[in-house]
Amino acid sequence: MQTREIRLRNAKGLHARVAARVVKVAGRFRSRVVITVGERRANARSIMAVLMLAAAMGATVRLETEGPDEQAASEAVVAVLAAAGDRA
Repeated sequence: MQTREIRLRNAKGLHARVAARVVKVAGRFRSRVVITVGERRANARSIMAVLMLAAAMGATVRLETEGPDEQAASEAVVAVLAAAGDRA
């Protein structure tokens, strides 16, 4: 299992557009991908679950991946979350 943390830099936090990108990217991998913000956990393949995290700018997001391609899945989702700070 891989665990990584990233701080959201996007002024709008984990909004619908970013959440949709996360879900799309997570769906490309066989590994289980879970996002945690505070006490809330979400399956990264579920747009509603990701949006329900209500992660605001500056929130620390914990990403857990587990499975055959966990390293690649982790890197891909982190890249989406990191890039979200560069655009709205």
